[in-house]
Amino acid sequence: MTSIRKHLIRKHLSRALAAIAVGLAAYSGAAHAAYPDHPIRLIVPTGAGGITDVLARLVGQHMGSLLGQPVVVENKAGASGVIGSQLVAQSAPDGYTLLFAFPTHVANPSTIKSLPYDTAADFAPIGQVGQVAEILLVNKDSDIHTVADLLKKARASRNRLNYGSVGAGSQGDICTLVFASQAGIKMEAVPYKSEPEMLTALMRNDLQVAFTSPPAALPQIRSGKVRALAVSSAGRLEMLPDVPTVAQAGLKGYDVTGWNGLFAPKGTPRPVIDTLNRALNQALKDPKVAAQFQSLGVPVLGGPPEQLQQAVVRDIAMIKRTLGAVGYTPQ
Repeated sequence: MTSIRKHLIRKHLSRALAAIAVGLAAYSGAAHAAYPDHPIRLIVPTGAGGITDVLARLVGQHMGSLLGQPVVVENKAGASGVIGSQLVAQSAPDGYTLLFAFPTHVANPSTIKSLPYDTAADFAPIGQVGQVAEILLVNKDSDIHTVADLLKKARASRNRLNYGSVGAGSQGDICTLVFASQAGIKMEAVPYKSEPEMLTALMRNDLQVAFTSPPAALPQIRSGKVRALAVSSAGRLEMLPDVPTVAQAGLKGYDVTGWNGLFAPKGTPRPVIDTLNRALNQALKDPKVAAQFQSLGVPVLGGPPEQLQQAVVRDIAMIKRTLGAVGYTPQ
C-alpha cells in the first residue's frame, strides 16, 4: 500500500470518527432535552379515594398533558405515608418517580422514632400544590355556637373537653393541640381510624369538637348534621364565607394550615426539576383545575421549589415544638 493511499485512508477514517463523535454528542443532547420520553410514576402515599389521591390524579392528568407523557398515579399507602415516601427516596433521581406528599409528611419526623429517610434532605422539592385548612366542628345540637362558647366551657369545666383525632401528627390533631395551647385549655384526644368514623361519632354526639378537612366536613355542614365554628387558616374559605377564622373568632394569631407538595428523589437534575415545576404551575393555573380545587376547599398554591423547601423546614420545626410542648413521645 502506497504512502499516498495510507494517507487518504487515515484522512477518511478521521473524518468518519469525527462525524460519529458529533452524532453521539447531538444524540446525547437531544436525549437530555427530550425529558420526559416515557411515563412518569406519581406515588401517592395514601389509599385511593381520599382527598390526597383526588388532588394527585387531577394534577397528574394536567401535568401529563403539558409534558407530553402520562403521569401515572400509584397508591402506596401505609405507615402514615412512610412506605410511599421511602419508595421515592430510594428511586433513581431521573424525574420518573415522584412523590405527592400530604401534611403528615412533615409531622412524621416528630411522631416516628426512626424514619428510613431524612424528610428535609432526601427529597428534591418541585413545588407546593394546595393549602390544607381544617374546619372546627361541633354537633348540630351542641350548646357551643362560637369559639368563645367553646373557650368558656373549657375553662369552666373541671373535666377536659374531648376531641376527635385520627392520629398524632395528623393535620386535625396539630390544629387542636395548637388551639388548646394558645387558649390555655385542656382537651382530651379520642382516637379514630378515619375522618368518616370520627364525623359519625361527632354526629352521634359522642364527641364535643373535631377539626376536620373540608372535603369530609362540607357535605355534613351543608346537610345540617354538624355546625362549623371556625376555620384554621389565616383567611376564610371561599365556600364558607360566613364561617370566621379561629383568629377572627377570638384566638388572635392562630393560623395552622398544611399543604400538599410534589417532590422528586434527592439528586434529580435541576433542569428536570425546572421542567416539572413549570408544568405543575401551569396545571394549577388552569381555570378548570382551580375550580375543582376550590370545590374541595383547597386553595391553590404553586410557586418555586425553594418555597416548598422552606415550608418543609419551617413545619418540621413547628410540629416538633407543638408535640414537645404536650410531652408527646415518638413511637
